[in-house]
Amino acid sequence: MVVVGVDAGGTFTDFVVLEGDRIFVRKELSTPDDPARAILHGLAALGVLERLAVLVHGSTVATNAVLERRGACTGLVTTAGFRDVLEIGRQDRPRLYDLRQVKPAPLVPRERRIEVRERLDERGNVLVPLEEQDLQRAIATLRAAGVESVAVCLLFSFANPAHEARAAELLRAAGFWVSASAEIAPEYREYERTSTTVLNAYVGPLMGRYLERLTEALPAGVVVRVMQSNGGAISAPKAAREAVRTLLSGPAAGVIGARAVGRAAGFDRVISFDMGGTSTDVCLIDRVPRERSEGRVGDFDVRLPMLDMHTVGAGGGSIAWFDAGGALRVGPRSAGAVPGPAAYGRGGDEPTVTDAAVVLGWLPPNAFLGGAMELDEERAREVIRYVAGRMGTSLDEAALGIMEVAETTMEGAIRVISVARGEDPREYALVAFGGAGPMVGCRLALKLQIPVVLVPRWPGVLSAWGLVTADLSRDYWRTVMLPANEAEESVVAVLAELTAQAARDLADDGILLRDAVLESMLDVRYSRQSYELTVPFTSGLEAAVREFEAAHERLYGYTIPDEPVTVVNVRLRVIVPSAKSTLEPVVTPDLWAPTPTDERVVTFGSHRQPIRERVPFFSRDDLGPGALLVGPAVISQYDSTVVVPPGWRGVVDGNGTIVLRQRAALAERHGRTRGQ
Repeated sequence: MVVVGVDAGGTFTDFVVLEGDRIFVRKELSTPDDPARAILHGLAALGVLERLAVLVHGSTVATNAVLERRGACTGLVTTAGFRDVLEIGRQDRPRLYDLRQVKPAPLVPRERRIEVRERLDERGNVLVPLEEQDLQRAIATLRAAGVESVAVCLLFSFANPAHEARAAELLRAAGFWVSASAEIAPEYREYERTSTTVLNAYVGPLMGRYLERLTEALPAGVVVRVMQSNGGAISAPKAAREAVRTLLSGPAAGVIGARAVGRAAGFDRVISFDMGGTSTDVCLIDRVPRERSEGRVGDFDVRLPMLDMHTVGAGGGSIAWFDAGGALRVGPRSAGAVPGPAAYGRGGDEPTVTDAAVVLGWLPPNAFLGGAMELDEERAREVIRYVAGRMGTSLDEAALGIMEVAETTMEGAIRVISVARGEDPREYALVAFGGAGPMVGCRLALKLQIPVVLVPRWPGVLSAWGLVTADLSRDYWRTVMLPANEAEESVVAVLAELTAQAARDLADDGILLRDAVLESMLDVRYSRQSYELTVPFTSGLEAAVREFEAAHERLYGYTIPDEPVTVVNVRLRVIVPSAKSTLEPVVTPDLWAPTPTDERVVTFGSHRQPIRERVPFFSRDDLGPGALLVGPAVISQYDSTVVVPPGWRGVVDGNGTIVLRQRAALAERHGRTRGQ
């Protein structure tokens, strides 16, 4: 059986093929106008189309539709008096003291937000019955406006979905694609629930059409799954109906792959550092990845379970430019796959991080993609020369300046998910992956005093590896809003209902509930707080309250012993463990010194003090378990390039992971790093 993971990124589409014990990898330049084209071309080039059984997809279709505002023409049906919730939002200002900021326009303009008369109270009791005549008028108005997709978000529908279900039924009968909040985000907080439901309506039709085209182009019988933002996969039909769950699809897969690499190398506490062509994604993993229940994609809030990742616009294709004050900036604009960096020779004429790496000698022009793609070194030097002219520096100083600006952005991202969360990055290892991550991983670790850097065997396609090894999973939840000392019976009843719903969904995929792992959780807070902490619910509410207080103490440094506790939401996560092969802990064999394939001049140091050295180059294919690498060194491979700066030492372990440490710190072995 052939299982393929496909991660469609902004610059490259990555493939990992599992066939028995064999692994194949491939990178294709992405086709942003139709991601399926690059996928089909790559599968054909790999020669696995006829044997393909399962394809697990990390997709950017939903994400790009939101960022580029090219989703479906969407309408909103809501309770009378709540038409403007989507626009009012919260009082948060992204830039508190900027008097010139303009609030982003909502995805649904006011003329397409239609009110209907109905009203429930907070417990779901009917105060005003649903006026179906209002719905018929809404249908006529939306049809006249050319609306394709409709979000339905009625007040307190999470407590009683009857009105919302009827509205959705009539709208679907009228031919609209419908997203109902009780099906997407059945919890309180009107703005977040409305925003999430609208996002699903906005991207759902596009995702549905895309997955339908992709599935039809594949051989009959191929199972297609899509990665969710929470790090688990769902079936293609579910991804089409609930596309909002896939907004962080590709980055989440990388986190799952990074966790596997860290565990196999003996590190349970790692920071995943995924530097691709367009962006960099980071996530803190303390045995399991950190999660959150809400986030922001582009200008819009979404409330769904997701991995706690932070993304910045700094990647290999990020463009270097000068602001109005003459300061050098890098990103967030990217050269993408087309035209790409100048060194790609595809028409790009702006300096990028990749061009700077070529000038510094970090990227050997004749070894990119295993030699399948020759880089244009002279073109890279030409665009970096423009930066050097503006800065009044040498070519090397300008290139190092570009790298340092990009690295500062990435360093800030790691601080957001570590220091800003009360975690010390020095107690973690850094898993550097993505096409460009291993190139700068050691430099970033040095800035953050991270003692260990792990580079996977196939770093450039680790997200695709995460896809093929990811579990199937789905989250269910519902608001109860009850005092903890009165909630046990209701919590148990809601969990039973959620479990029954999960059993039905699993049956649709041909899976029995007994083959799944169920995890029950509660969102809990002190009664006068506005936000919750999620804690496990395994042995009664008293134990859950103790878990909450311990978590509150750990995160905020205090508890309030006499303050009543409220159970806000009941959550159920259903996991079907993956049967795919994964990495296992191994013993590193005796050390040996590999033979370089080449030697070249490479520039290290800083823009203030460049250091040029003759450096040995190695082929990753020649580096078996036990290979010892003493920096400076450069390792070329098909999907990425590893740069080992001066002062670093690496050993290849039994899984092919390069474990890099600063040589000056080897004696003490950084005892602060736990989980080793």
